[in-house]
Amino acid sequence: MDTLISNVTIVTMNEKMEVLFGAYLGVQDGKISYIGKTAPQEQPATIVDGTGMVAIPGLINCHTHLATTALRSYCDDLTGREALDAQLQKEDKMDSRCAKAAAKLAIAEALRFGITSVSDLYYYPAATAEAISETGIKGNLALSAYRFIDQNEDFDFDTDEQCQELCRVVDAWHGHDGGRIRIDAGIYAEYTSNHKLWEGLLGYASEKGLGLQLHLAQTDEEVNSCLDRTGLSPAELLDCHRLFSLPTTAAGCGYLSDEDRQLLGKRKISAVALPMAAPKAGQKSADILNCVKSGMNVALGTDGAIEAGNLDLFEAMRFAALNARAVSGDAAALPAPAALMMATVCGARAQGRAEECGMLKVGMDADIALVDFSAPHLMPCHNVLSGLVFSAKGGDVAMTMVRGKILYQNGIWPTIDLKEVVTELTEYAIPRLFADQKGEPNV
Repeated sequence: MDTLISNVTIVTMNEKMEVLFGAYLGVQDGKISYIGKTAPQEQPATIVDGTGMVAIPGLINCHTHLATTALRSYCDDLTGREALDAQLQKEDKMDSRCAKAAAKLAIAEALRFGITSVSDLYYYPAATAEAISETGIKGNLALSAYRFIDQNEDFDFDTDEQCQELCRVVDAWHGHDGGRIRIDAGIYAEYTSNHKLWEGLLGYASEKGLGLQLHLAQTDEEVNSCLDRTGLSPAELLDCHRLFSLPTTAAGCGYLSDEDRQLLGKRKISAVALPMAAPKAGQKSADILNCVKSGMNVALGTDGAIEAGNLDLFEAMRFAALNARAVSGDAAALPAPAALMMATVCGARAQGRAEECGMLKVGMDADIALVDFSAPHLMPCHNVLSGLVFSAKGGDVAMTMVRGKILYQNGIWPTIDLKEVVTELTEYAIPRLFADQKGEPNV
């Protein structure tokens, strides 16, 4: 046995939602090899003392834009149009070197908060894949394609610049390291593209067995504009072009109609609620309870650091539960176990990783976060699941492990030279992005 976590509370998130107290969790060759109330007979190479700790499946952030960490706080308190314009001005100056440095910083933050897998919908996917590969976290990466193609313009998937970038990334990275990195097809949203691109991506993704990531029904304006132009909602329009025949994660979903939810439920689409970023932007978050009732899988995302402020999925769980209760007027709506399921089991399902992670079960990947429950704000603990959702913070994570490898522990990132990342940001990325401004932003 490579590693044994001893005397720990284990939140399995298995089918019985078992919680084991004073238990033992063994890891061998990147997999969970033992879970029990008594110590295994086999001697481990390393023992991690779990006294006062709670072991949970690594959290899964199903929608973010890692490289926007370089723009954290830059657009705060601006209106939607102002924020978008300010962001686009800086993104025009970004290059792959900026993106990789910012992605590494975001990954360090994610690991610090117990996140073991991320879904990234952005640009520079090759640079982001390098950052994912080097740091050891899991990732589903999608190029956020945007492309208006005139109805009379010829479109050739084999020569289109963004489509060919996707092909290169798929050839280089899809399935890398035994599937630790997966590549999805992606569009930013319905309103930034049209059917020629959709159908080209659909054919390629179907051939390669890729999933799809996109933003959907994030704003009232997005939905009304599509209705005015086409007579259909964005969900209905994309469905007409068979995009939802692909395994799809749709981020936002705050402005879906009941009919949209029923349609997406039939297509087995995963909605990714953004309960921090949506209200921060003055938008509605996804109606989680009705999405679930319609048959949709509902996972959680933070969005990027520029939208949410941070990548703390513990905050996202808490915001999701609080918002559901406020909207429904029911203090029992979206109970703690359901919020935790969204960040683990449902996240793994959305990423196509349900067979490998999302639970603590023998035979599954050892993707584990240890949460230190000895902090004053976590004592006394009368209900572990409630404590995780309503009291814990990302900063309470003491250790994050992916496939049995410790990637964060007590302020140390073994696979990330944080000083080097910050230097790259301060000496290259930030000056490049903000060269037109007087003074320098604080980092």
